[in-house]
Amino acid sequence: MKLKVILSALVLLLPIGVMAQVEPAAKVSGLPIGIGVGFSRYDLDYGSGRYMEGPVFRASVGIFHGLGVDVSARSIFMNTPIELTRMQQNTFLAGVFYEGPKVFHVRPFVRGAGGLGTIEFPSSNPYYTRDTYTVYAPSGGIEVPITNKVYARGEYEYQFWKDFQGPRDLTPQGFTIGVTYYLNGLHRRPHPEN
Repeated sequence: MKLKVILSALVLLLPIGVMAQVEPAAKVSGLPIGIGVGFSRYDLDYGSGRYMEGPVFRASVGIFHGLGVDVSARSIFMNTPIELTRMQQNTFLAGVFYEGPKVFHVRPFVRGAGGLGTIEFPSSNPYYTRDTYTVYAPSGGIEVPITNKVYARGEYEYQFWKDFQGPRDLTPQGFTIGVTYYLNGLHRRPHPEN
């Protein structure tokens, strides 16, 4: 008889314990994980007036008070100028970013990244038309909310391709526009009772 009373009491009290555990989860949305796509237009720094375009893919994780890490992959291969028989610039970068506080719903950010760049270029040597370099790339821009989880993003990036075919650096630069989808919201959300 005592066992039945104890089991009945546990069954009745179980939902109260479960609700108490769910409550804190509603207060915190978790780390902001973002996945983004964009379209870039870059000055190739390979002769004067050489602009090309291409897509960029990005993933980021916010870590602490606006600081976070991200990775990106960009391929500039569209609208090759007639003067360049072949040209493509690809970058695979990882870095850190800082997002400043919102100003009129606009969130500014800065980013420092590094990684690898591959370039395909016109050459008189048919066996040397592609090479890989170390790339450093500072950038900055803004994000503007479209919905609670989707943000429009604009960014300017300046790349340094170290010792490009000699002692000088290649410095492609350009703008990217795109969108970022945040899987877990951007910040801690206030509890509805607060």
